[in-house]
Amino acid sequence: AGPGSYTVGTMSERFDCHYCRDPLQGKKYVQKEGRHCCVKCFEKFCANTCTECKKPIGADSKELHFKNRYWHDNCFRCFKCYTSLVNEPFMLRENNKVWCSNCTATEDAPRCKGCFKPIVAGDQNVEYKKMVWHKDCFTCSQCKQVIGSGSFFPKGDDFYCVSCHEHKFAKTCAKCKNPITSGGLTYQEQPWHSECFICSNCKKQLGGKRFTAVEDQFYCVECYKECVAKKCAGCKNPITAGFGRGTSVVNYEDESWHDYCFKCTKCARGLANKRFVCHNGKIYCAECPKRL
Repeated sequence: AGPGSYTVGTMSERFDCHYCRDPLQGKKYVQKEGRHCCVKCFEKFCANTCTECKKPIGADSKELHFKNRYWHDNCFRCFKCYTSLVNEPFMLRENNKVWCSNCTATEDAPRCKGCFKPIVAGDQNVEYKKMVWHKDCFTCSQCKQVIGSGSFFPKGDDFYCVSCHEHKFAKTCAKCKNPITSGGLTYQEQPWHSECFICSNCKKQLGGKRFTAVEDQFYCVECYKECVAKKCAGCKNPITAGFGRGTSVVNYEDESWHDYCFKCTKCARGLANKRFVCHNGKIYCAECPKRL
């Protein structure tokens, strides 16, 4: 901004005011664009209007101008903080308001979604999907602790720290009752940690492997055969329905047989679902005891 282009002085020669024709000799006058006029007529007809206060800028006032706009020197202040902008950097903004560089930078800065205050140069911030927060304003929707630059989980308009997300949204393991944050498996519509779904005997993980459930315990094939399965009274091998050739078991008194091992001791005829005779601890078909 620069000063206006007119001259103020006291008339020593005989001149009349260009507007009211009053003599100016010995009086204060203003010369502008080659015309001499009294101070009163200058303010009435020639003075520029201050862009800020809308009053004439009199001959006794210091005038500043910028892009065909004029101000009293004491009106040339920042619209936001009222700091004088005479000899200071400024910005002319909407409604012909002048702003200092600091207020301009603050006004144009992005607004924190947490506190709604500007995020200025040097502030640590967090950005997510075109939204921005001060680092200390980016907090967990559940516990209100600062997430800052740490890991988080978005849920709609809310954000959760890892711990709160686990307790609020993660599935709970059927065995240890702790949240399942990654991986895991499902058995009979219940979720399990992979490391919790293990053989009750050898403790190996059973995910993706064949196993047998006995009451509330799980066993791998080897441990089930060795520790749990009944031994066939015929072949002496474990009876593991679903693992081996046979799927049916024959039980008689305190002993069990594979269905294909339950046969006549003499003629080897299969006796599953057929009449049989027990003689001296051995199994016979209905005919063979007669031949003994």
